[in-house]
Amino acid sequence: MASFPLEPAVLTELLPLMTYCMVMSGTPGPNNMMLTASGANFGYRGALPQILGISSGVFVQTLLTCLGLGSVFAAYPMAHSVLRVAGALYLIFLAWQLSGARIGEARAPRPATYLQGALFQAINPKSWVRAITIASVFMPPGMEPVPGALLVAVVSLLVGFPCISMWALFGVAIRRLLTDPRKQRLFNLTMGAALVVLALMFLR
Repeated sequence: MASFPLEPAVLTELLPLMTYCMVMSGTPGPNNMMLTASGANFGYRGALPQILGISSGVFVQTLLTCLGLGSVFAAYPMAHSVLRVAGALYLIFLAWQLSGARIGEARAPRPATYLQGALFQAINPKSWVRAITIASVFMPPGMEPVPGALLVAVVSLLVGFPCISMWALFGVAIRRLLTDPRKQRLFNLTMGAALVVLALMFLR
């Protein structure tokens, strides 16, 4: 029976996975754009439930995909198209909400909840690309499916959490620069426009 090895050789084999997760988690995308806006509008504490939700959702998504869920997209390409459309529509809805936000004011949208952050991964095409690539390329050879899936999902979680947190902290850092209402308005409109651009990219 295969063990759950963490020898130096296995850790070395995980370096490409860690690098891939760092790139996918640290580069601009729907999660990070929303976290930047949440950090600026609500502070890190306000964004933390969303961060935890995203991390949990990505963990479960990666685990299930490595255990065979990714084969659904190979068998039913239409499923991927449905997810892209649903993700794009949700981003446009978020952009519409954000366009009316005023930092620190009561009428600003509430910060996203843990559940919203987690469930959004089900329609986030970037998260699916990440999970499917991990399942296809980075599953440890020689390990049983369940331990291997758990290993790569945990690595993805440990690498991803600090990466996405940095985007929320970036929002917190620029929060103090947005005391002027016009700057606040411009920031939220810019973030909303970025979400619309991402939505259009999903629909290409």
